[in-house]
Amino acid sequence: MNPRRMAALLLLLVLPSMTQAQVKLPPETRNAALRYWMAFAEIKDPPSDKTTQEVLEKTAAGEAAWDEGKLGLILDWNAEALGILQRATKLPECDWGVEYSRGPRTSIAVLPRARVLARLATLQGIREMAKGEPQEAVETWIAELRFAQDLTRGGSLIYALTAKSALMQEMRVLTAEARQGRLNGAQKKQLYAAVKTLPEEGFEWSRAWEMEEAAGETFFAEMQRSQSPVELYESLMGTLAPRDCVPPSAQQVQAYREYMSRVAAALRLPPPTSKQRLAGLDGKGESVCGAIRQAIPNSQKVNDARIEVGAAREALLQALQAK
Repeated sequence: MNPRRMAALLLLLVLPSMTQAQVKLPPETRNAALRYWMAFAEIKDPPSDKTTQEVLEKTAAGEAAWDEGKLGLILDWNAEALGILQRATKLPECDWGVEYSRGPRTSIAVLPRARVLARLATLQGIREMAKGEPQEAVETWIAELRFAQDLTRGGSLIYALTAKSALMQEMRVLTAEARQGRLNGAQKKQLYAAVKTLPEEGFEWSRAWEMEEAAGETFFAEMQRSQSPVELYESLMGTLAPRDCVPPSAQQVQAYREYMSRVAAALRLPPPTSKQRLAGLDGKGESVCGAIRQAIPNSQKVNDARIEVGAAREALLQALQAK
């Protein structure tokens, strides 16, 4: 058959189907965490040599100027991951699907990739500034602010501390950019509005502490059910089990619950007041049995993290308001 006649025949066969209604696509997710996981999957690890790693760290910390020759290709490799990140931050919800019922066995596999992606986003903003694209840099950094907030959604203290590291890194870079006068008035206002929406200490630290308490109670309940509580304790804690409360009694768990609740309440107060309140709770903590006490994070260090983030946030806001 003549090729032209065959092409015409195929077109006639296809035309009826083209006039029919197109397939209706399902609604896209509202859950940013699903998109973040997609971004993590797209991450291309940078070279592992010490020199490259040092350049990456110093540049992200604002201690070295952008070097397109050394770092540009790394960001090019990760353009897809960074694009997904920016789109994900515009979604209204974030649920990481944490398996709270597994207590200390709960997977935190999200966190190492989250640290990498946050650093790449910081570097992308630095690169855009170096290329004379400050508005693009502002959009990148605002997305990273939202990512840091999303990272803490429903997570325990390790999520908050990971997000804190990412947020501190970015706020230092933004403060330096604002002080150097490389942002115009509109861009400063845009960043100021984004930073102002953050809680004064960055995140809801008391909520993260409460999630820590819940994980602990799951662990203690498992010890109470176990036929080998000492082995269970040592396998999960990585240390020898104390002689007391393995497994803990109901009264010992109740003492833990009351102490943790008091700390959570203290972390809802302004940091200076929290510091005093937490100091007053030291004796209460000592009354908790040794095995349980080893599983409790240092509440004063958590409050110190709040103070550090709050100070960095305030310094950034002042830099963005300066003439």
